Amino acid sequence: MAAKLAGSGGGSNQIEQNSEINVTPFVDVMLVLLIIFMVAAPLASVSVKVDLPPAVAKASPNPPKPVYISIQKSGEVFIGDSSTSVDTLGADLKTNIGKRDPAKERIFIRADKETLYGDFMGVMNALQDAGFYSVALIGEDHNK
Repeated sequence: MAAKLAGSGGGSNQIEQNSEINVTPFVDVMLVLLIIFMVAAPLASVSVKVDLPPAVAKASPNPPKPVYISIQKSGEVFIGDSSTSVDTLGADLKTNIGKRDPAKERIFIRADKETLYGDFMGVMNALQDAGFYSVALIGEDHNK
C-alpha cells in the first residue's frame, strides 16, 4: 500500500493513506496471456489427415507363443490366421491362450494403415472388456 507524507517540517509525522490500486501491471499481464492463448488455440485443434510413418525402434523380444491380432482395411479381424469378430474376440482369445492369465498375456496388434480408427478402437475395447491389458502395436520394420 502506498503512503503519502503530509506537511512539511515541524513535529507532524502523520501519514495519509493512499487506497488506489495501480492496475497497469495487471492489465499488461492479462493482455500478454490473451495474445498467448489467441496464438495457441488454433494449434490445439487437429484437422490434418495423418499417414503414420513406420516404426524405427528396436523390436522387443517376443514371448514364447505370441498372439497376433490382425485388422484389415475392410474391418475384418483375425487371431493368427483364424477369422473372428469383435463380438467374439474376447472368448476366442481366451480359448487361444488356454490357462494363461489374460491380464499378463501380451497381445500384438497388426493393422492396415488405412484401417478406420473406429474399427481399431472396437478391438481395443473388446480386449479390455475381456481382461487383456497388455497390448503392443506392430509397425513395419524400417531397418530391413
